[in-house]
Amino acid sequence: MRVAKAPTVSDGAIVVADNGMHSWRSLNRFHCDSFVRGTATTMNGGGSVTKIVSIHSFRGGTGKSNTSANLAAQVAATGKRVAVIDTDIQSPGVHVLYGFHDDTPSPALNDYLWGKCEISDTAHDVTRSVNGAAVAESSLSLVPSSVKPSDIARILREGYDVEALNEGFRSLSNDLQLDMLVIDTHPGLNEETLLSITISDTLILLMRPDKQDYQGTAVTVDIARRLAVPELLILVNKVPSGADRATLVADIEHIYAAEVAGVLPLSEDVAVNASAGLFSVTQPDHPWSQEIRKVAARLDV
Repeated sequence: MRVAKAPTVSDGAIVVADNGMHSWRSLNRFHCDSFVRGTATTMNGGGSVTKIVSIHSFRGGTGKSNTSANLAAQVAATGKRVAVIDTDIQSPGVHVLYGFHDDTPSPALNDYLWGKCEISDTAHDVTRSVNGAAVAESSLSLVPSSVKPSDIARILREGYDVEALNEGFRSLSNDLQLDMLVIDTHPGLNEETLLSITISDTLILLMRPDKQDYQGTAVTVDIARRLAVPELLILVNKVPSGADRATLVADIEHIYAAEVAGVLPLSEDVAVNASAGLFSVTQPDHPWSQEIRKVAARLDV
């Protein structure tokens, strides 16, 4: 199965273009069930429920991976068992925030999708990245995607079975007895992105106060509602210091009829950090870090 490209909304359905061909995938609830809606409410190996949180943006450059990594760490720091999985297979990057600068740890998600290993083999313990913020029960795992050019080229050339990714989410939740699975998605909309949205308990849409982001977010909100996502939250990032925060939040909530879970300031300190570690852990008193913790608490695991 090849990775689908460039979905567009049309008359209650979504057109997924794949190598010049088009297939119609209904967004009715029964179709969501065929993609195994309910993975989000699967009992994990410890007898409790794994909450699945997808973090998505319509456009790249919103700070999605940085946000995903920091949110996962802050939830784990409260004593939860958390894993973050990098499904941005075409342009992976979450691993850098957990200290893997030169290469991704092996095996990676690619190896599982190609049938080389079990999904649990790709989960690498990164609890150390939470440092002193963690409590004894904290557990944080990372499932990276390979950054090797040959592996990325193979994905682009051959694609992979998206349903195997769905099964991987379920198995990982069970094998690691997760309280929360955080999915860092590929920006835009394609088949694996639709899968992540479909199975989520909570979808966090990351956007900037930018006209292009407003338009793209509107498309994603519409699709998320057609897929009957249980909880839709908006997280606004890179907000200039001079912006009227209250007015911004009110406008966005009115436009999308969705809760704004947080407003992350445009921060030179975060930019200077340049993904060299988890900013919310190394700079816990910074306003950006405080807002990340507020959003983590809002997820209510």
